[in-house]
Amino acid sequence: MALMRHGFGYMVEELGLHQMLAIPLRLARREVHGIRTLGERIRLVLEELGPTFVKLGQLASTRSDLLPENIVKELTKLQEQVPPFPATEARKIIELELGLPIEEVFESFEDVPVAAASIGQVHLGTLHSGEKVAIKVQRPGVSRVVNRDLEILRDLTGLIKKHMEWASQYQLEEIVEEFAKSMREELDYSVEGRNMERIASQFERDRNIHIPVTYWNYTSARVLTMEYIDGIALGKREEILEQGLDLGNVAQHLVDSMLQQIFIDGFFHADPHPGNLLALRDGRIAFLDFGLMGRLSSEMKGHLTALIIALLRKNTDSMIRAVMRLGFVPEDVNMSALRSDFERMREQYYDVPFSRINLGSALNEMFDVVRRYRIGIPPDLTLLGKSLITLEGVIERLDPSLSILSMAEPFGRKLLREKYAPNKVRQRITDGALHAVEMLTDLPRQASELSRMIRTGKMRIEVSVPEVKDMMQKMDQISNRLAFSIVLLAFSIIMVGLIVGSSLRDQTPILWGFPVVEIGFVIATLMVIWLFYAIFKSGRF
Repeated sequence: MALMRHGFGYMVEELGLHQMLAIPLRLARREVHGIRTLGERIRLVLEELGPTFVKLGQLASTRSDLLPENIVKELTKLQEQVPPFPATEARKIIELELGLPIEEVFESFEDVPVAAASIGQVHLGTLHSGEKVAIKVQRPGVSRVVNRDLEILRDLTGLIKKHMEWASQYQLEEIVEEFAKSMREELDYSVEGRNMERIASQFERDRNIHIPVTYWNYTSARVLTMEYIDGIALGKREEILEQGLDLGNVAQHLVDSMLQQIFIDGFFHADPHPGNLLALRDGRIAFLDFGLMGRLSSEMKGHLTALIIALLRKNTDSMIRAVMRLGFVPEDVNMSALRSDFERMREQYYDVPFSRINLGSALNEMFDVVRRYRIGIPPDLTLLGKSLITLEGVIERLDPSLSILSMAEPFGRKLLREKYAPNKVRQRITDGALHAVEMLTDLPRQASELSRMIRTGKMRIEVSVPEVKDMMQKMDQISNRLAFSIVLLAFSIIMVGLIVGSSLRDQTPILWGFPVVEIGFVIATLMVIWLFYAIFKSGRF
């Protein structure tokens, strides 16, 4: 019904849902009045379907490489509007998960939550040791609801892919599976606790960044107990100034910490919106909510660095090479058209100083170009582009003069220096040589395995020939000539037999009054002449 209310009745009809759900066809075909864009209608449907679908839309808003810009822009407006569940339920879950009465765990526990979301809500409390903590408690039954919704999404995606041609352009199955993976991780609070610890280890020696402590004795899959951080959200610019903090320093520390996570450690906070970032009274920056994280392999970091350096140099060829290394490139990609699009994009930044180039926007624009050519970009890279855009929005309010692109350059150059440092190059050469030796020593085993497969008839060979029709014609010609030669040979053997027999009997063989040997000799001669003519004509003598 939500689809029909917002102008997607045609989908209900095309997917056959009106038959499955016994909905009258006239309702599915009912027109919806009012002017709304496709993106707005999709957003309204997701909001009506509930928290799980809202989260799907929020995740999809990070995939500008898969979805059009106008839809992504609407999906970024999705907000979770979920009422809190009763404190009595929260207390029961805590006691069930921790196996202790709540009074033995916490000296105090505030029944009114300070935040509520679709997966859980946060209460404040105090441990018996005196530490003030924030306790995240999962909603009752949310795991069952999420799993049910995921099954619905998978079934719906299968129907859409089967009945609608346009679905193949947007890789809906990929979005749903990525979402399912993200939701499974979010349903396990111990994963978030490990994420916090990993990020904390990255900033052990950095006095400008603070990560909450996880209290593992009071943490489980459905309860997360962490250090309470008292600070000012970075969106509250005036309050930060009232505390006497320097906005430029705050912005600098934030950007440095994000670039450290991205380029050096390859594990970064992927949702750095103002509510998840706090300015502490001593000038430090604190990160909150580690449910959504991005990961970059060493190889991806290297290619990303090359892409940013190419963007700084405004070098089209280098940008294309970096993008090609980052993504999966179809064989039929139009390189000439791709280059033209990159040239046009580069011209937009030709006379623009670094301080006015938004790195996140530039990366997302590249990914938009790449998407049009069906070049697959790893999800974590598009998540990175979204994170950088969010970060740049925060920085814009704190210190508009700060350029993330300019600050990213030293990190990129550091990565390049490390990549081509003599010890790194020597290590790569050594690793390559060891790999080659392993392959050589493994050759006898592979040859034995290949021989066994051939003997047992399990060897399967597939040949792909572009001009199969021409090849088959040639094969027909060869087989015909071979058959002709065999017939000629057989005819010759018969004639030799007749000649030998006639010589032994001293009598010329006669058949129906015709001299067989003479006629056979003439026929054989003509056949040989024709065979030599065909061979010479083919040019394959």
